[in-house]
Amino acid sequence: MNHIQKLNSLRRTRSTVLFWSMILSMLIIGLTHGTLEAAMPNACPVDGCEVKIMGVKRSGAELELTFDSNFTPDNSKNHFHVWWGENFTVEQVGRNAEPLYGVKQGRWHRHDDYPTYVTQGAASTSVRGDAVTLCVSAADRNHNILDVKIYHCVDVKDKL
Repeated sequence: MNHIQKLNSLRRTRSTVLFWSMILSMLIIGLTHGTLEAAMPNACPVDGCEVKIMGVKRSGAELELTFDSNFTPDNSKNHFHVWWGENFTVEQVGRNAEPLYGVKQGRWHRHDDYPTYVTQGAASTSVRGDAVTLCVSAADRNHNILDVKIYHCVDVKDKL
């Protein structure tokens, strides 16, 4: 084998090693990502998912809320429920209202907008009636409130 043939053979070997190293890396990253997802089926830290309304301002006829949360919301996993506090209790704003808490299910707007959200749907200013308090809590992929002790409400009457 001459010098050029040896050099070409070495290049092919390096390319092959590089190719299989990249494939192996992608597999390891994929397995690790899948393993982490399986080990952490929801995005909540050990002490629970928490979300707070940190700011409120007008946005046309609606209100823009700014949130602070200890998890990243995702509608297909854990996300936020926003509702008018005078109209419903935290126990009412999830699909587990009747079976778990024995109360009639209320209305809320589910979303994963973060860190800002503009009220809409069941949280719209147009459906609030006389309510002046907006509330938020974390819910799971089935729209069940995760913990009725962890929610946050703010008085927004000065923004209406």
